[in-house]
Amino acid sequence: MKLYLAIPVVLLALVMAASGVATVTRGWVLPTNRRPVLRPRLYGWGQLVVAFALCWQQVFFWVISDIGIRQWGTLSGSALLLTGLIVMMVSHRAGGDRQGSGAP
Repeated sequence: MKLYLAIPVVLLALVMAASGVATVTRGWVLPTNRRPVLRPRLYGWGQLVVAFALCWQQVFFWVISDIGIRQWGTLSGSALLLTGLIVMMVSHRAGGDRQGSGAP
């Protein structure tokens, strides 16, 4: 197993999970994301799903030896990752806050 690949991904997942737990329990969002996030608890659940998906992919990629199970596990982890990112995107504000309509 190549630890120089697995360790940064697992550390990223742990940081993401810690931020997700803080967001779900306290409503606290990182300062860089405070303005665009409209629904912080939903954003936190998205972060938790992304963290779980990253760990899921690492387990199926590095630990499971059967190639068929490994492929399906990694594919389902990718689907979970996409689901978490979509949940995080839904929790953001809409982008059209302009005063004018843009038409002359």
